[in-house]
Amino acid sequence: MKSNILIVEDHELTRFGLKTAFEACDFVGGLYEAESAERAVEIIKNNPVDLVIMDLGLPGMDGIEASEIIKKYNKEIKIVILTSHNDVQEVLNCLKAGANAYCSKEINPMRLTQVVQSVLDGASWFDPSIAHIVLEAASKSSQTPQKPTPEKDYGLTSRELQILKKITEGCSNNEIANELFVSINTTKAHVASILQKLEVDDRLQAALKALKEGLV
Repeated sequence: MKSNILIVEDHELTRFGLKTAFEACDFVGGLYEAESAERAVEIIKNNPVDLVIMDLGLPGMDGIEASEIIKKYNKEIKIVILTSHNDVQEVLNCLKAGANAYCSKEINPMRLTQVVQSVLDGASWFDPSIAHIVLEAASKSSQTPQKPTPEKDYGLTSRELQILKKITEGCSNNEIANELFVSINTTKAHVASILQKLEVDDRLQAALKALKEGLV
């Protein structure tokens, strides 16, 4: 099944490069372009868009506000954020706005197309450079009364949830093994299973996904 993608980017050359990358993807149906958030919202309301690639630094309305509006209009639309900044508060605001992925603009175009495909398939993705910076802040914010109610458990066992919580606390495999009185190999096997079930690439992405979706 092909998906329709909207690219929201005010720099024409960057927008052209993104369009070129996705035109070569067999999972892409229609491709739309917008040079501003206002135009993006207009396109969303008049066209069947499945996923938005959203630049944060837009003129006028920024990418965070646009993401909030898009999610309120249709929560099923996936949003992949592109950013050239590593500001903690900015990324946390993206989390609150409902973005599904967070990518540095330094990402390889081929890798970006893979991220987009995984997000369309239901995964979340976080650039490691961003994840390292916001993990501690996201962990603190998840301890507030506004902690989200998880919509799905991803088939995680009680032991995997226990280990996932330790991952969000920044524990290494050795520390988890010692605290839970299991072998390091058992711990690694559980971690590998968690990553597979959450459809993420690494521990940091698993931690952020867990915190964002209220899994722990």
